Parts: sequence; C-alpha cells; structure tokens
Amino acid sequence: MMRGIYAVMVLDLKRFWLDRARLIAGLAQPLLYLFVLGAGLGASSRLGGGDYQRYIFPGVLGLSLLFTATFAAITIVFDRQIGFFKAVLVAPVPRAAIALGKIGAGAAQAFVQGLIVLPFAPLAGVPLGFGETVELIGAMLLAAVTFSAVGVAFASRFSSTTVFPIVSNAVLLPMFFLSGALYPLASTPQWMQMAAHCDPVAYAVDLMRGALLGRFFFPVWLSLTVLAGVIAVLVAASVRVFNRGEDDSALGATKFNWRR
Repeated sequence: MMRGIYAVMVLDLKRFWLDRARLIAGLAQPLLYLFVLGAGLGASSRLGGGDYQRYIFPGVLGLSLLFTATFAAITIVFDRQIGFFKAVLVAPVPRAAIALGKIGAGAAQAFVQGLIVLPFAPLAGVPLGFGETVELIGAMLLAAVTFSAVGVAFASRFSSTTVFPIVSNAVLLPMFFLSGALYPLASTPQWMQMAAHCDPVAYAVDLMRGALLGRFFFPVWLSLTVLAGVIAVLVAASVRVFNRGEDDSALGATKFNWRR
C-alpha cells in the first residue's frame, strides 16, 4: 500500500518539477492579490482592523494552496484522455493507493507553492515568529491536503481537460470569495456567515489567520473537525470512483455530457 502511494506521488511530483513554468505562473496570482489588490483597497479602507495587506496575507496563502492543489489533479483528467490512466488502474497496487498518492502529490505541490509565498510575509507587514510559523505550517499542511482531496474528487469524475478547469473555477471561486480571505467574516451579512460555515476553505483560511494574527472566527476544534471530516469523505468518494475503473456510466460522463 505505502509503496503504491509513494510511486504515484513520485510520478506526479516529477511531472510538476519538469513543468516549472506552472510553478512560476502559480506564484503570480497570489502576489497580485497581495500587493496590487491589497495596496489598492488598503489605501482606501481599514478592512480587518489594521493594515489590509497584513490582514489578507493568510487569505493569499489560502488562494495559492487552493488553486495549486486543485488543479494538480488535472493530471488525472489528462491521463484519462490519452488512455494512460487505464495503465495506472491495472498496476498491481490497490486503487486506494492511487487515490491517496494523487491527493498526497497535489498536497505536496500546493505546500511547496505556499512555502514560496511565505517569505513575502515581512513585505506585507506580517512578522513571523517561531511559534507562529510552526502553527502556520501545520495549518497549511492540513489545508493543502483538504484542497488536494477536493481536486482529486472532482477530477476523478471528468474526462475532458477543457471542461474540468471551467467547472472547477465555477465551484472554487465562490468557495474562495465566501471564505473571508479578503474581508472579515464577522462584518458580513448573516447569509454569508451561514454560507461560510459550509465552506471548507473558510475553515482553512481561519486557521492560518489565527496562527499568524491570533484572530479566529470559528473555534479551532470546529475547524480541525470539519477539515478532517471533509478529507475523509472526499478520500472515500475518490477511492469509490477509482474502484469502478473506466466505466463511463460510473463517472457520469455520458449523463452530464462532460466529455469533449
């Protein structure tokens, strides 16, 4: 089991390393949010009760982790499209190892991307003490695994590299904007706060913000419980789809016209 997980992770991480343009491009979006949007809005508002760039830094980390982890799973869709995924499924490893390896690889890619953003914290006015850094890294790891599980659960049901990014963005962008990454949830309307309680991204961002700034919207135990539950449910869902193999009716491709 562990050897299978390791083999799948190594395969995907080698792909990630060879595609360094994606690593560089993935750094641009969070930095634009942090220094362009942050400077623009921070000049005219006091959102977060202090320096705006400092306040949104955990949210920018969440943005980097979310999109890197989720779109790392597009390799599943690409492999299915060219037929390579069938070779992966017939390999002498448990299907659960394939799912866990894909989730682990996506989480590792997102975590590396988050570590690249982390040195920009002092430029945003965020001091990084030893204790805060340790807590933040723990929150980042949990967030990366959660977001990677979301990506694999989505990608396991798609077979078109054209449709997957469109549908993913349609789901991920509302999750990000409802998470309180760019504004304090405590100041939002009641319906947005209720929506945030159903958004795993909100719990992950809240843990990272609490680690850095000491401000929590959700109780820590609730955030940890929800994220652990989301990971468990999505891992089980991914393993179930992988166990079905390449049956189109199981993927839902025919019913929902997700094939190109």
